[in-house]
Amino acid sequence: MTTDATENNQRPSKILVVDDNAQNLELLIEYLQTIDDVETSTAVDGIEALEMVQQVEPDRILLDIMMPRMSGFEVCRKLKSDPNTRDIPIIMVTALNELSDIERGVESGTDDFLSKPVNRLELITRVKSLLKLRHLKDELERTLTYLNDVESSPPTP
Repeated sequence: MTTDATENNQRPSKILVVDDNAQNLELLIEYLQTIDDVETSTAVDGIEALEMVQQVEPDRILLDIMMPRMSGFEVCRKLKSDPNTRDIPIIMVTALNELSDIERGVESGTDDFLSKPVNRLELITRVKSLLKLRHLKDELERTLTYLNDVESSPPTP
């Protein structure tokens, strides 16, 4: 599949999908495959999610809350407390809908929520919005690097 990201010298966006339910993983991956320039990886629990973050270095994480071995709240807290991973946007995908659960998610550092069952259009819209932000940030960083290079180069006679 040819992607716009490749043509623009940008790498595809990497999304890590974490859920202990195989059907949920399959559905989310299927939805995400409709977005251009996206590579997906999966994990089935919180411990594996933390390992995959180190291996894959995702740009976004879709994170279930209720999982074995380590909850999504704990995973989110760990990632947001680490300077190397704190800027990765995390969308918690959950069947929980109590205000206290939402508060816990916010306190753990999540960037957004999606309720199960996930609406395909809502998922795609939110992911695309976060991807646009990433591309703008990358463009800003390139521009700042260029300006820094220009300012630090010796003047031409």
